[in-house]
Amino acid sequence: MKKIFGWMLALALVLVLAMPALSAPIVIKFSHVVAEDTPKGKMALKFKELVDQRLAGKVVVEVYPNSQLFGDGKELEALLLGDVQLLAPALSKFQKYTPLLQIYDLPFLFKDMKAIDTFQRGPRGQALLNSMKDKGIIGLGYLHNGLKQISANHPIRVPADVKGKKFRIMTSDVLAAQYEAVGAIPIKKPFSEVFTLLQTNAIDGQENTWSNIYSKKFYEVQPYITETNHGILDYLVISSVEFWDGLPADIRAELEKALAEAIEYGNQVAAAKDQEDKQKIIESKRSEIITLTEAERAQWVEAMKPVWKQFESAVGKENLDAAIASNE
Repeated sequence: MKKIFGWMLALALVLVLAMPALSAPIVIKFSHVVAEDTPKGKMALKFKELVDQRLAGKVVVEVYPNSQLFGDGKELEALLLGDVQLLAPALSKFQKYTPLLQIYDLPFLFKDMKAIDTFQRGPRGQALLNSMKDKGIIGLGYLHNGLKQISANHPIRVPADVKGKKFRIMTSDVLAAQYEAVGAIPIKKPFSEVFTLLQTNAIDGQENTWSNIYSKKFYEVQPYITETNHGILDYLVISSVEFWDGLPADIRAELEKALAEAIEYGNQVAAAKDQEDKQKIIESKRSEIITLTEAERAQWVEAMKPVWKQFESAVGKENLDAAIASNE
């Protein structure tokens, strides 16, 4: 009897010790490299807020901004190793994982944000979310930062104005080809070095969104900004296939809904901030903003269209055709 009682006591102890492990919530570490008051930072916090409301006790979201966990160079590796569960890198960062996402770097492909949304929400844009599954990465949604403008230390209106000039770009073969098409010199440098490069005239200009030009004070060392709207600076919210597909179906469905709402909120923040920061630059009177005429913009489109053809096989002709059709 004592032996039976002993076994029962031992079994009860094992069950008690196991209970916390069985009921422990799923932890999602969301790492990103920007500040909390940016569209990406606010989107991440909104996602955490929604999950806290709807999946309390089941899922815990931990947000790590400002490269607290991993910087640009290490975060994708960390995701695949399971050290983080959610990231939102710029689309240009995925070139080594798939050539298809280079479509978003093609210059003057989309005429405005409405066209970009049309493409991204359509079948081709949605299919691109799964373009890295064979590499262990799944796309969960697109997050906007804004359309890119060109700042420079001299006025720019037509392609001839950039010939022989040096422009900083992100690490992207498409962006390099974009400047080479108009006789400019692309310089691949880290984002953190851009202000100093501009200030010392080591480069002649750069391309970025209004919010980045304002927040990083590029307008203070660049007397001219041309409103080209020539490209999109977007992020892709991603997870690892192993983690995302391994979630219970009901949990994953709720997370997808929360993430969709958070991304929509982030896109609203991005749109508002884009216009607010443009206005702040205008009011500063530090930079002259140049608005292209339709004829001038047409020159840029014509000069850079060969880049579309150059990368057509890489991004897929069907994708390119769908992107062009989104402008209608």
